[in-house]
Amino acid sequence: MDNKDLWQSVLDEISPEINPASFHSWFAPLKLLKIENNKVSIQVPMEMHRKVLKQYYLTRLDDAFFKLTNENYEFEFLLQGEVDNSSNNKKNVDNVDNLVEVVKQEPKTVNKAKEEDTTWESNLEPELNFENYIVGESNRLAKTSALLVAENPGKVYNPLFIYGKSGLGKTHLMHAIGNYIVKNSHKKVLYTTSETFKDDYVSISSNENKENNIQIAANFKKKYRELDVLIIDDIQYLVGAEKTQQEFFHTFNALHQANKQIIISSDRNPDDLKLLEERLRSRFMWGLSVDIYPPDFELRCKIIKSKIKNTSIASKIEENVIEYIANNCQNDVRVLEGAINRLMAYTAMIVPDKVDLNFAVEALGDFVNHNIYTRSSIESIQKAVADYYKITIDDLKGKKRSANIAYPRQIAMYLSRTLTDENLNRIGLEFGGRDHSTVIHACDKITSDLKTNKALDAQIKEIQNKM
Repeated sequence: MDNKDLWQSVLDEISPEINPASFHSWFAPLKLLKIENNKVSIQVPMEMHRKVLKQYYLTRLDDAFFKLTNENYEFEFLLQGEVDNSSNNKKNVDNVDNLVEVVKQEPKTVNKAKEEDTTWESNLEPELNFENYIVGESNRLAKTSALLVAENPGKVYNPLFIYGKSGLGKTHLMHAIGNYIVKNSHKKVLYTTSETFKDDYVSISSNENKENNIQIAANFKKKYRELDVLIIDDIQYLVGAEKTQQEFFHTFNALHQANKQIIISSDRNPDDLKLLEERLRSRFMWGLSVDIYPPDFELRCKIIKSKIKNTSIASKIEENVIEYIANNCQNDVRVLEGAINRLMAYTAMIVPDKVDLNFAVEALGDFVNHNIYTRSSIESIQKAVADYYKITIDDLKGKKRSANIAYPRQIAMYLSRTLTDENLNRIGLEFGGRDHSTVIHACDKITSDLKTNKALDAQIKEIQNKM
């Protein structure tokens, strides 16, 4: 048996023994380099793979090779840079070296609940799992970290903080963690949003009946503290809710001290959540923070192919149509999905023999023009805001702090953050060289005001319509 066949046989031996998601993440990306002098050299995609394989799966590899060859081997795991004899480019998180020492056992493949709480509602969406989470360079570290947490809840990175712009797959990844844990253990998992958490907390203080209030408070603590895993989405919306932040601080402490897993998402890095309490932000940094970037071209193509698989257009669509959509939906997976849905609906109506480029351009014409090609620039936002409030662009970039200029400036910064893909430093630079903390303050201020100020909401919508 040559090395290629041997490696495939090793994978076939290991595959039935572990969860499919674990196999797909830890073994599918591996590449056998050589077997020489009883040493097996294997290429791994990330430093995290090397750590996990050594700590959790080395025995499985060793057993599989011995079973097939009756020989004992030494194993080495190499990154691409090491394979190329270049400098060791550990481009992923440094604190992966802190991979928990306390976890001594390998991840269990199946540990079904002996006793199910039929009254418990986890709020998880079953269709969002690791198997259908499409991976590329922009989200590989986040997905790998999420799986490691799912395999070892409360024992590895706690909390796991996932951040990135809207529409990049943070929520899918959080549901995938929860679904994995529910499927493979008897742990109690809750997925919620910061808005729901705040509403639940506010209901305690707004209730005038003291007896009912005591019961509501007890139910609140039962819901959020008698958990094994708390998954809370969009934590940035706790900005401005000081009392709710205090309650979440106590909830976080109670869970963390009991080694319960906490998973949090946000549209920005913990360091950039300046209007949250410092003690909260510092706790978010206790575990691991991973970001998700907009998908690259290759990943966008993979997502499209995954979305159309087993649909009526799968056998009709030409490759250049997939590339056309991928080239024009660059920053948001939801826009990508919208284009696919539009194309499928148009195909169902026209029923063409094939979906070629001409057909796709016709089907997506308006959609592309309004949702893909026209990306707002900071300059266009500044002009629209200045025109609306009857001030100048120089006013927005200048140092004047009068209310009639400072507030429109904050609105313009908020729109630049939400409507463009520019980073905080670039936005600050375009507003007279202000630092990124000024931009964060402006965004948080407008976000908070929008919740209660309907007039402001109408003004911002009018500005967007003019743009």
